Amino acid sequence: MEFWNLFMVALMPVVKVLLITALGTILAIQRFGILGDTARKNLNHMVFYVFGPAIVCSSLAKTITLKNVVILWFMPVNVLLTFLIGTALGWLLIKIIRVPLHLHGLVLGCCAAGNVGNLPLIIVPAVCKKRNNSFGDVDVCKKNALAYASLSMALGSIYIWSYVYNIVRIYSSKVSSVDDSKVKAVIIATENDDIDSENPSKLITVDDKSQTNDHVKQLEIESVVSHQQIAKISSTKQKIRNQIKVLAEKINLKVLFAPATIGTIIGLIIGIVPQFRKVLVDENAPLFVIQDSLVMLGDAAIPAMTLLVGANLVKGLEGVRKQLPLVIGITIVRFIALPAIGIGIVKGATHFGLIHHDPLYQFLLLLQFALPPAVAMSTMVQLFGGGEGECSVIMLATYSCAAVSLTLWCTFFVWLVLS
Repeated sequence: MEFWNLFMVALMPVVKVLLITALGTILAIQRFGILGDTARKNLNHMVFYVFGPAIVCSSLAKTITLKNVVILWFMPVNVLLTFLIGTALGWLLIKIIRVPLHLHGLVLGCCAAGNVGNLPLIIVPAVCKKRNNSFGDVDVCKKNALAYASLSMALGSIYIWSYVYNIVRIYSSKVSSVDDSKVKAVIIATENDDIDSENPSKLITVDDKSQTNDHVKQLEIESVVSHQQIAKISSTKQKIRNQIKVLAEKINLKVLFAPATIGTIIGLIIGIVPQFRKVLVDENAPLFVIQDSLVMLGDAAIPAMTLLVGANLVKGLEGVRKQLPLVIGITIVRFIALPAIGIGIVKGATHFGLIHHDPLYQFLLLLQFALPPAVAMSTMVQLFGGGEGECSVIMLATYSCAAVSLTLWCTFFVWLVLS
């Protein structure tokens, strides 16, 4: 296949994404106001709770079998490696350009979490649609592409809401604790200033003696209280309860089991268990109408997700220059460093026989290293209320750069897996 043919195969899916993204941006501008804040919020809920789970569940149920699960075992490892390596590169970026503390979680999240769900679900099946593609029969290629991309989307959802979510949460709590300590320090300082200005002689003579007596009394009270607490916590039941409370605070199971994750579990169960496939998935199945309805709902997921990406970019139209070093750093991590490392990992795994020789599967594994930050980062930042403007700038810049970088990397990846 010549270079220009490969280039056009890789370019067309990216152009489709950019056109729909641009439409979402236009609809979100105040002059039109079709995708305003309320509309975006409602559409985001529809994607999160209905369209996303529907497309994941229907695609996995239709295409994933027990044999496929065994063959695709490396994909969860590959996605996890993209997150871990991205986190390490993000940490280096923080140290190099000295990112402010309140943006640490945002930078680590954008470097770690790629859009391994929405974009592969658009790009990989689109690569198969051309009749002159080198991935085999169009229908078989598209079926496998949907299965691979759906599994990638499911894995991305699990890792994003379990791993990246907690990174952003931890750093946001650090920022809030620092702010609280600063406020307390200011209050104490002002109180001391008031005392000094009112009666400095009392502060030197009387307060020293009274403070020592107060400290002795306070130590006695604290020792009594500590003995009482130790006696209460000594029982086994109390320890178990405390551990459960700590786990409940650290792990948000409601977020971890997001609708897309639940749809993944249901789709895998239906696909793996032959009895469920015969009842729900096969064309002559008695309950095939359920699967067909899920497919219809899932068809709305891709355009809705892409419109939301464009609508969320409106906030980043201002202030790009102020965050230029941060944007350049994240762009280098996501579009240069990670893809280069990914090529070594995937080709090494193929060399040692860890990946089966399916060019389309290898193409998706490589693509997972070259994607822009996950759209879910905007949701997380809005949830914790810090760095929303910077997040919009990063999304605008990275998705604009993705037009060029994704096309070039896809062209190179197609050549690499077919050579």
